[in-house]
Amino acid sequence: MKVFLNPGHSPNGIPDPGAKNTETGLRECDVAKHIAELVEKYLVAAGVEVVGNIQSDNLYYDSDYPQPCVCAEANASGADIFVSIHCNAFDCEAHGTETYAYAPGGEGEKLAGCINDQIVKSLGTLNRGVKYRPDYIVLKHTDMTAVLVETAFIDSDIDEPLLRERQDDFARAIARGITDYENL
Repeated sequence: MKVFLNPGHSPNGIPDPGAKNTETGLRECDVAKHIAELVEKYLVAAGVEVVGNIQSDNLYYDSDYPQPCVCAEANASGADIFVSIHCNAFDCEAHGTETYAYAPGGEGEKLAGCINDQIVKSLGTLNRGVKYRPDYIVLKHTDMTAVLVETAFIDSDIDEPLLRERQDDFARAIARGITDYENL
């Protein structure tokens, strides 16, 4: 199995760091990048080939480039699965883990379930479940099985300490979810 990882938002946060905890300064782009680097390490150690680990917010169309950049790179990579890693934010009270697939009933739903279950089991986050977003660019324009993981809410007093202190645990859980899916 070949895996393509996509930590969310712009490298170094420029121009878009994603969500941010205004009290602690923790930024989604930094957390997602670190978790993705660790996921890659654990997957490689488990014998899974990682064919890309690209942080990019280049998701916009233009006439010369008919697909979003990161999706086109993933499609050209020969990957079997695509995993985009993010931190959620809402109202400083919402918390938990949710994982998105393109539509119900497919391989994306299975992969999302494996990853979501591992994070919830490993970190004790609230299980917000598998959800479906056919409008998410990285789910719509990738040719392989694709999911978007919202690890936890960066603006939540419950989740922020987990995202700050337990990035390794998130990475291990995501990697285990991927290998669980591989073994279905």
